[in-house]
Amino acid sequence: MDKSKRPFLKSKRFFRRRLPPIQSGDRIDYRNMSLISRFISEQGKILSRRVNRLTLKQQRLITIAIKQARILSSLPFLNNEKQFERTESTTRTPGLSARNR
Repeated sequence: MDKSKRPFLKSKRFFRRRLPPIQSGDRIDYRNMSLISRFISEQGKILSRRVNRLTLKQQRLITIAIKQARILSSLPFLNNEKQFERTESTTRTPGLSARNR
């Protein structure tokens, strides 16, 4: 059979099916910190649904649980390791404003 007359054949690729991040037995709750922490970035942001591979309903429940945990102070709003430090260029000198008058 000539190449031009062959019907279009899809190449067969075998994909490993990924396991869902939340099993049916897992409870999405603000107290389940091991589950909630998987869906938060290093900066403390809630990861998107596409990154998490969650359904719309699961993403809504995760978002509500994270927000409840933040309000109850069991989860920080920001997850910065280093504290904000003022550099010399941003610090105010007390005598500078008096000299300009």
